[in-house]
Amino acid sequence: MKWSEIAIHTTNEAVEPVSNILHEAGASGVVIEDPNDLFKERENVFGEIYQLNPADYPDEGVIVKAYLPVNSFLGETVDEIKEAIHNLLLFNIDLGRNSVSISEVNEEEWATAWKKYYNPVKISERFTIVPTWENYEPVSSDELIIELDPGMAFGTGTHPTTVMCIQALERTVKPGDSVVDVGTGSGVLSIAAAMLGAQSVTALDLDEVAVASAKLNVKLNKVQNVVSVSQNNLLDGVERSADVVVANILAEVIVRFTDEVAAVVKPGGSFIASGIIQPKKQEVKDAITASGFTIEETILMEDWVALIAKRNQ
Repeated sequence: MKWSEIAIHTTNEAVEPVSNILHEAGASGVVIEDPNDLFKERENVFGEIYQLNPADYPDEGVIVKAYLPVNSFLGETVDEIKEAIHNLLLFNIDLGRNSVSISEVNEEEWATAWKKYYNPVKISERFTIVPTWENYEPVSSDELIIELDPGMAFGTGTHPTTVMCIQALERTVKPGDSVVDVGTGSGVLSIAAAMLGAQSVTALDLDEVAVASAKLNVKLNKVQNVVSVSQNNLLDGVERSADVVVANILAEVIVRFTDEVAAVVKPGGSFIASGIIQPKKQEVKDAITASGFTIEETILMEDWVALIAKRNQ
């Protein structure tokens, strides 16, 4: 089978929504070529550093790549992708160059080439993300291993917004807690919460591809007795109360449903919000505090922000 590689040259801010558009168009995974990765400094305690080739990265901006089968509908699909990306301007998202290129690759090349981008990465004090094809031995007795297959969809769980969420969950989730994960994607945050001792985790996503991916990853990590995954629009219809709500989604979406979060989080419970680009930080803080929360901690990584807020008593 022939595959078409679609590459979108955009900005760091647009990576998450562009990736989601590609998944909805039928891509089973994306490759993100961000030149910031070439200069990223990681403390030794947070993982092994491996050599990256500068030739694989753009001089500026970010390139998001995905692979679609070459068929009679490809042209129509590409046009729909371009239109959906252009519509992101309605949300004041900077698209940068917003250039789209198409090239053809053989199935044998596609099936293995993208794996070079993924390696075991220790992303917090306790968690290490490991691709399913890698053999990895824990380096400490309290290390928690999350196995993910990036080919299922939604990446490897090492994007800054996800890393900050997992670090926030480490500081927030207590054994026996109930957790709701809004916009679960790969399910990695729900898996992390379960491994931290949560008694029940509700993982929600509007995208049926994400729901299927999360269910597979939950089963792969043997936490299906704790995590339930279902298709849902944000917190619509969720009546149960939770100790922790975590949402790694666009800032523009977060500000629209903070009242719904307040209705679900128990008094004294926590709301972890991520997916926030730096210029949107204050807008999200204002929305969260207006809904009856107190901002307890702000976590920064690269151009991204995560917030830990406590619901007022």
